[in-house]
Amino acid sequence: MGFLMYILTLICILVCVSFVTLLERKVLGYIQLRKGPNKLGFMGLLQPFSDGIKLFFKEQIIPYKSNYMIYYMSPVFLLLLSFLLWSLFPFLFNLCNFNYGVLFFMVCTGMGVYGIMLSGWSSNSNYALLGSLRSVAQVISYEVSMIMIMLCIIIFVFSYNMLDMMYYQNMTWFMYMCFPLFFCWLSSCLAETNRSPFDFAEGESELVSGFNVEYSSGGFVFIFLSEYMNIIFMSLMTVIIFLGCDLWSLLFYIKVMMIVFWFIWIRGVLPRFRYDKLMYLTWKLFLPLSLNFFLFYLSILVYFMYKF
Repeated sequence: MGFLMYILTLICILVCVSFVTLLERKVLGYIQLRKGPNKLGFMGLLQPFSDGIKLFFKEQIIPYKSNYMIYYMSPVFLLLLSFLLWSLFPFLFNLCNFNYGVLFFMVCTGMGVYGIMLSGWSSNSNYALLGSLRSVAQVISYEVSMIMIMLCIIIFVFSYNMLDMMYYQNMTWFMYMCFPLFFCWLSSCLAETNRSPFDFAEGESELVSGFNVEYSSGGFVFIFLSEYMNIIFMSLMTVIIFLGCDLWSLLFYIKVMMIVFWFIWIRGVLPRFRYDKLMYLTWKLFLPLSLNFFLFYLSILVYFMYKF
């Protein structure tokens, strides 16, 4: 039963990804004072399916001097990691209760950088290699501050289980208890998922299309799906950690979609950062701030443990 629930979750997420792409094109269209796709079906609702069919039926091009097996398997590896992440969805019944969910999340997001690095290197293109090298530096840097932020929350909950975060936020959200960390987390989510204004791995204006420039057909679709699945999952984690995680309520899913909308809205209104400013942001601002908060919460915890 648990396996069937997991497969059903993955199917729903894949459908959700297709409609998030439609939402993105619509929102960006209205931000730029034009309409998004609106011809195919009612209000363009069939557009994602036509895009998917078009991509899968395109010719699969393999560069002559590429490292064939690594080039071919890197998108599959990225998609597999995204599927593994969704095993953490905090079901209240019929699926495993993952006691070390937060640790598993850290491991999977850390492994994702290998897929991007290998896909850029194996295609034997200078543009793809530059994009993958940027992505490695970016993701590793932002993971450090992201883990520190999560450790601050784990001090509150004293557990790696995501369901415990729901129980501990019954009366108040963690967002109110660590407001600056919430904004650091949102910025780190943008950097982790390679989204604008931190999309240096796919800087179209300078790298053609970044690390995935040599991919077409199925390989490109797998990279595309993994990126958007990670965006939805990071939105889910934001709601679980900071915004109450009230799984019994429809409001939980509305909050997830609001964070997804925020990802898209940021892409439409902010220009791309300079790369050195991106690195300064995490090492000189986010990391010291999260470390100070961590020490502050830890000292309060130790004080109350010894006092009472």
